Amino acid sequence: MNLTLTHHKNQKETAVITTTARMTAPEAKPRRLTSTLLWTVQILLAAYFLFGAAGGKLIGSHSMVQEFGLIGAGQWFRYLVGIAELAGAIGLLTPGLAGLAAAGLAADMAGATITNATVLHNTTYGVNVWLTAVLCAVFVLLAYGRRQQIKGLAGAIRRVKNAGPGREDPNANRVGDGSGPELCPGP
Repeated sequence: MNLTLTHHKNQKETAVITTTARMTAPEAKPRRLTSTLLWTVQILLAAYFLFGAAGGKLIGSHSMVQEFGLIGAGQWFRYLVGIAELAGAIGLLTPGLAGLAAAGLAADMAGATITNATVLHNTTYGVNVWLTAVLCAVFVLLAYGRRQQIKGLAGAIRRVKNAGPGREDPNANRVGDGSGPELCPGP
């Protein structure tokens, strides 16, 4: 609700009045259920990526070495993808980073789906296109479910960036506290 007050000399002042919304028990239940569902999916996917997908890439299982050999980008790419998947799995288990991790893993699975559909389509690994497409969709839904968390993280990064060195108020020392040049005598 906005309230506009008019002072003499046609100066306007706007006051914003807000109310504090309280959540009732029937409204809290769906949120708790959604949060529980998101955490359950996050934990299961984190376990899959920690012990299956990322683990095989990082330890150099024969299947992963062969698959990345067929991709043709080099084995360094296998390590890069393995590290990204390991970081994503750890992020899924970290409350403040779960949304960002889900978005990153969605991008990883989108790339894997495209690679499986185009580069590996005539190999035995081409059938993985369905697995990676489904995982991509699940990660997109997880990121969407954690969208407020992602927005909050982006806001925190902006605040830190704006409060960094060299971002001080140029008028902060002009109050005569002895720290500014206004007290230095001229020649």
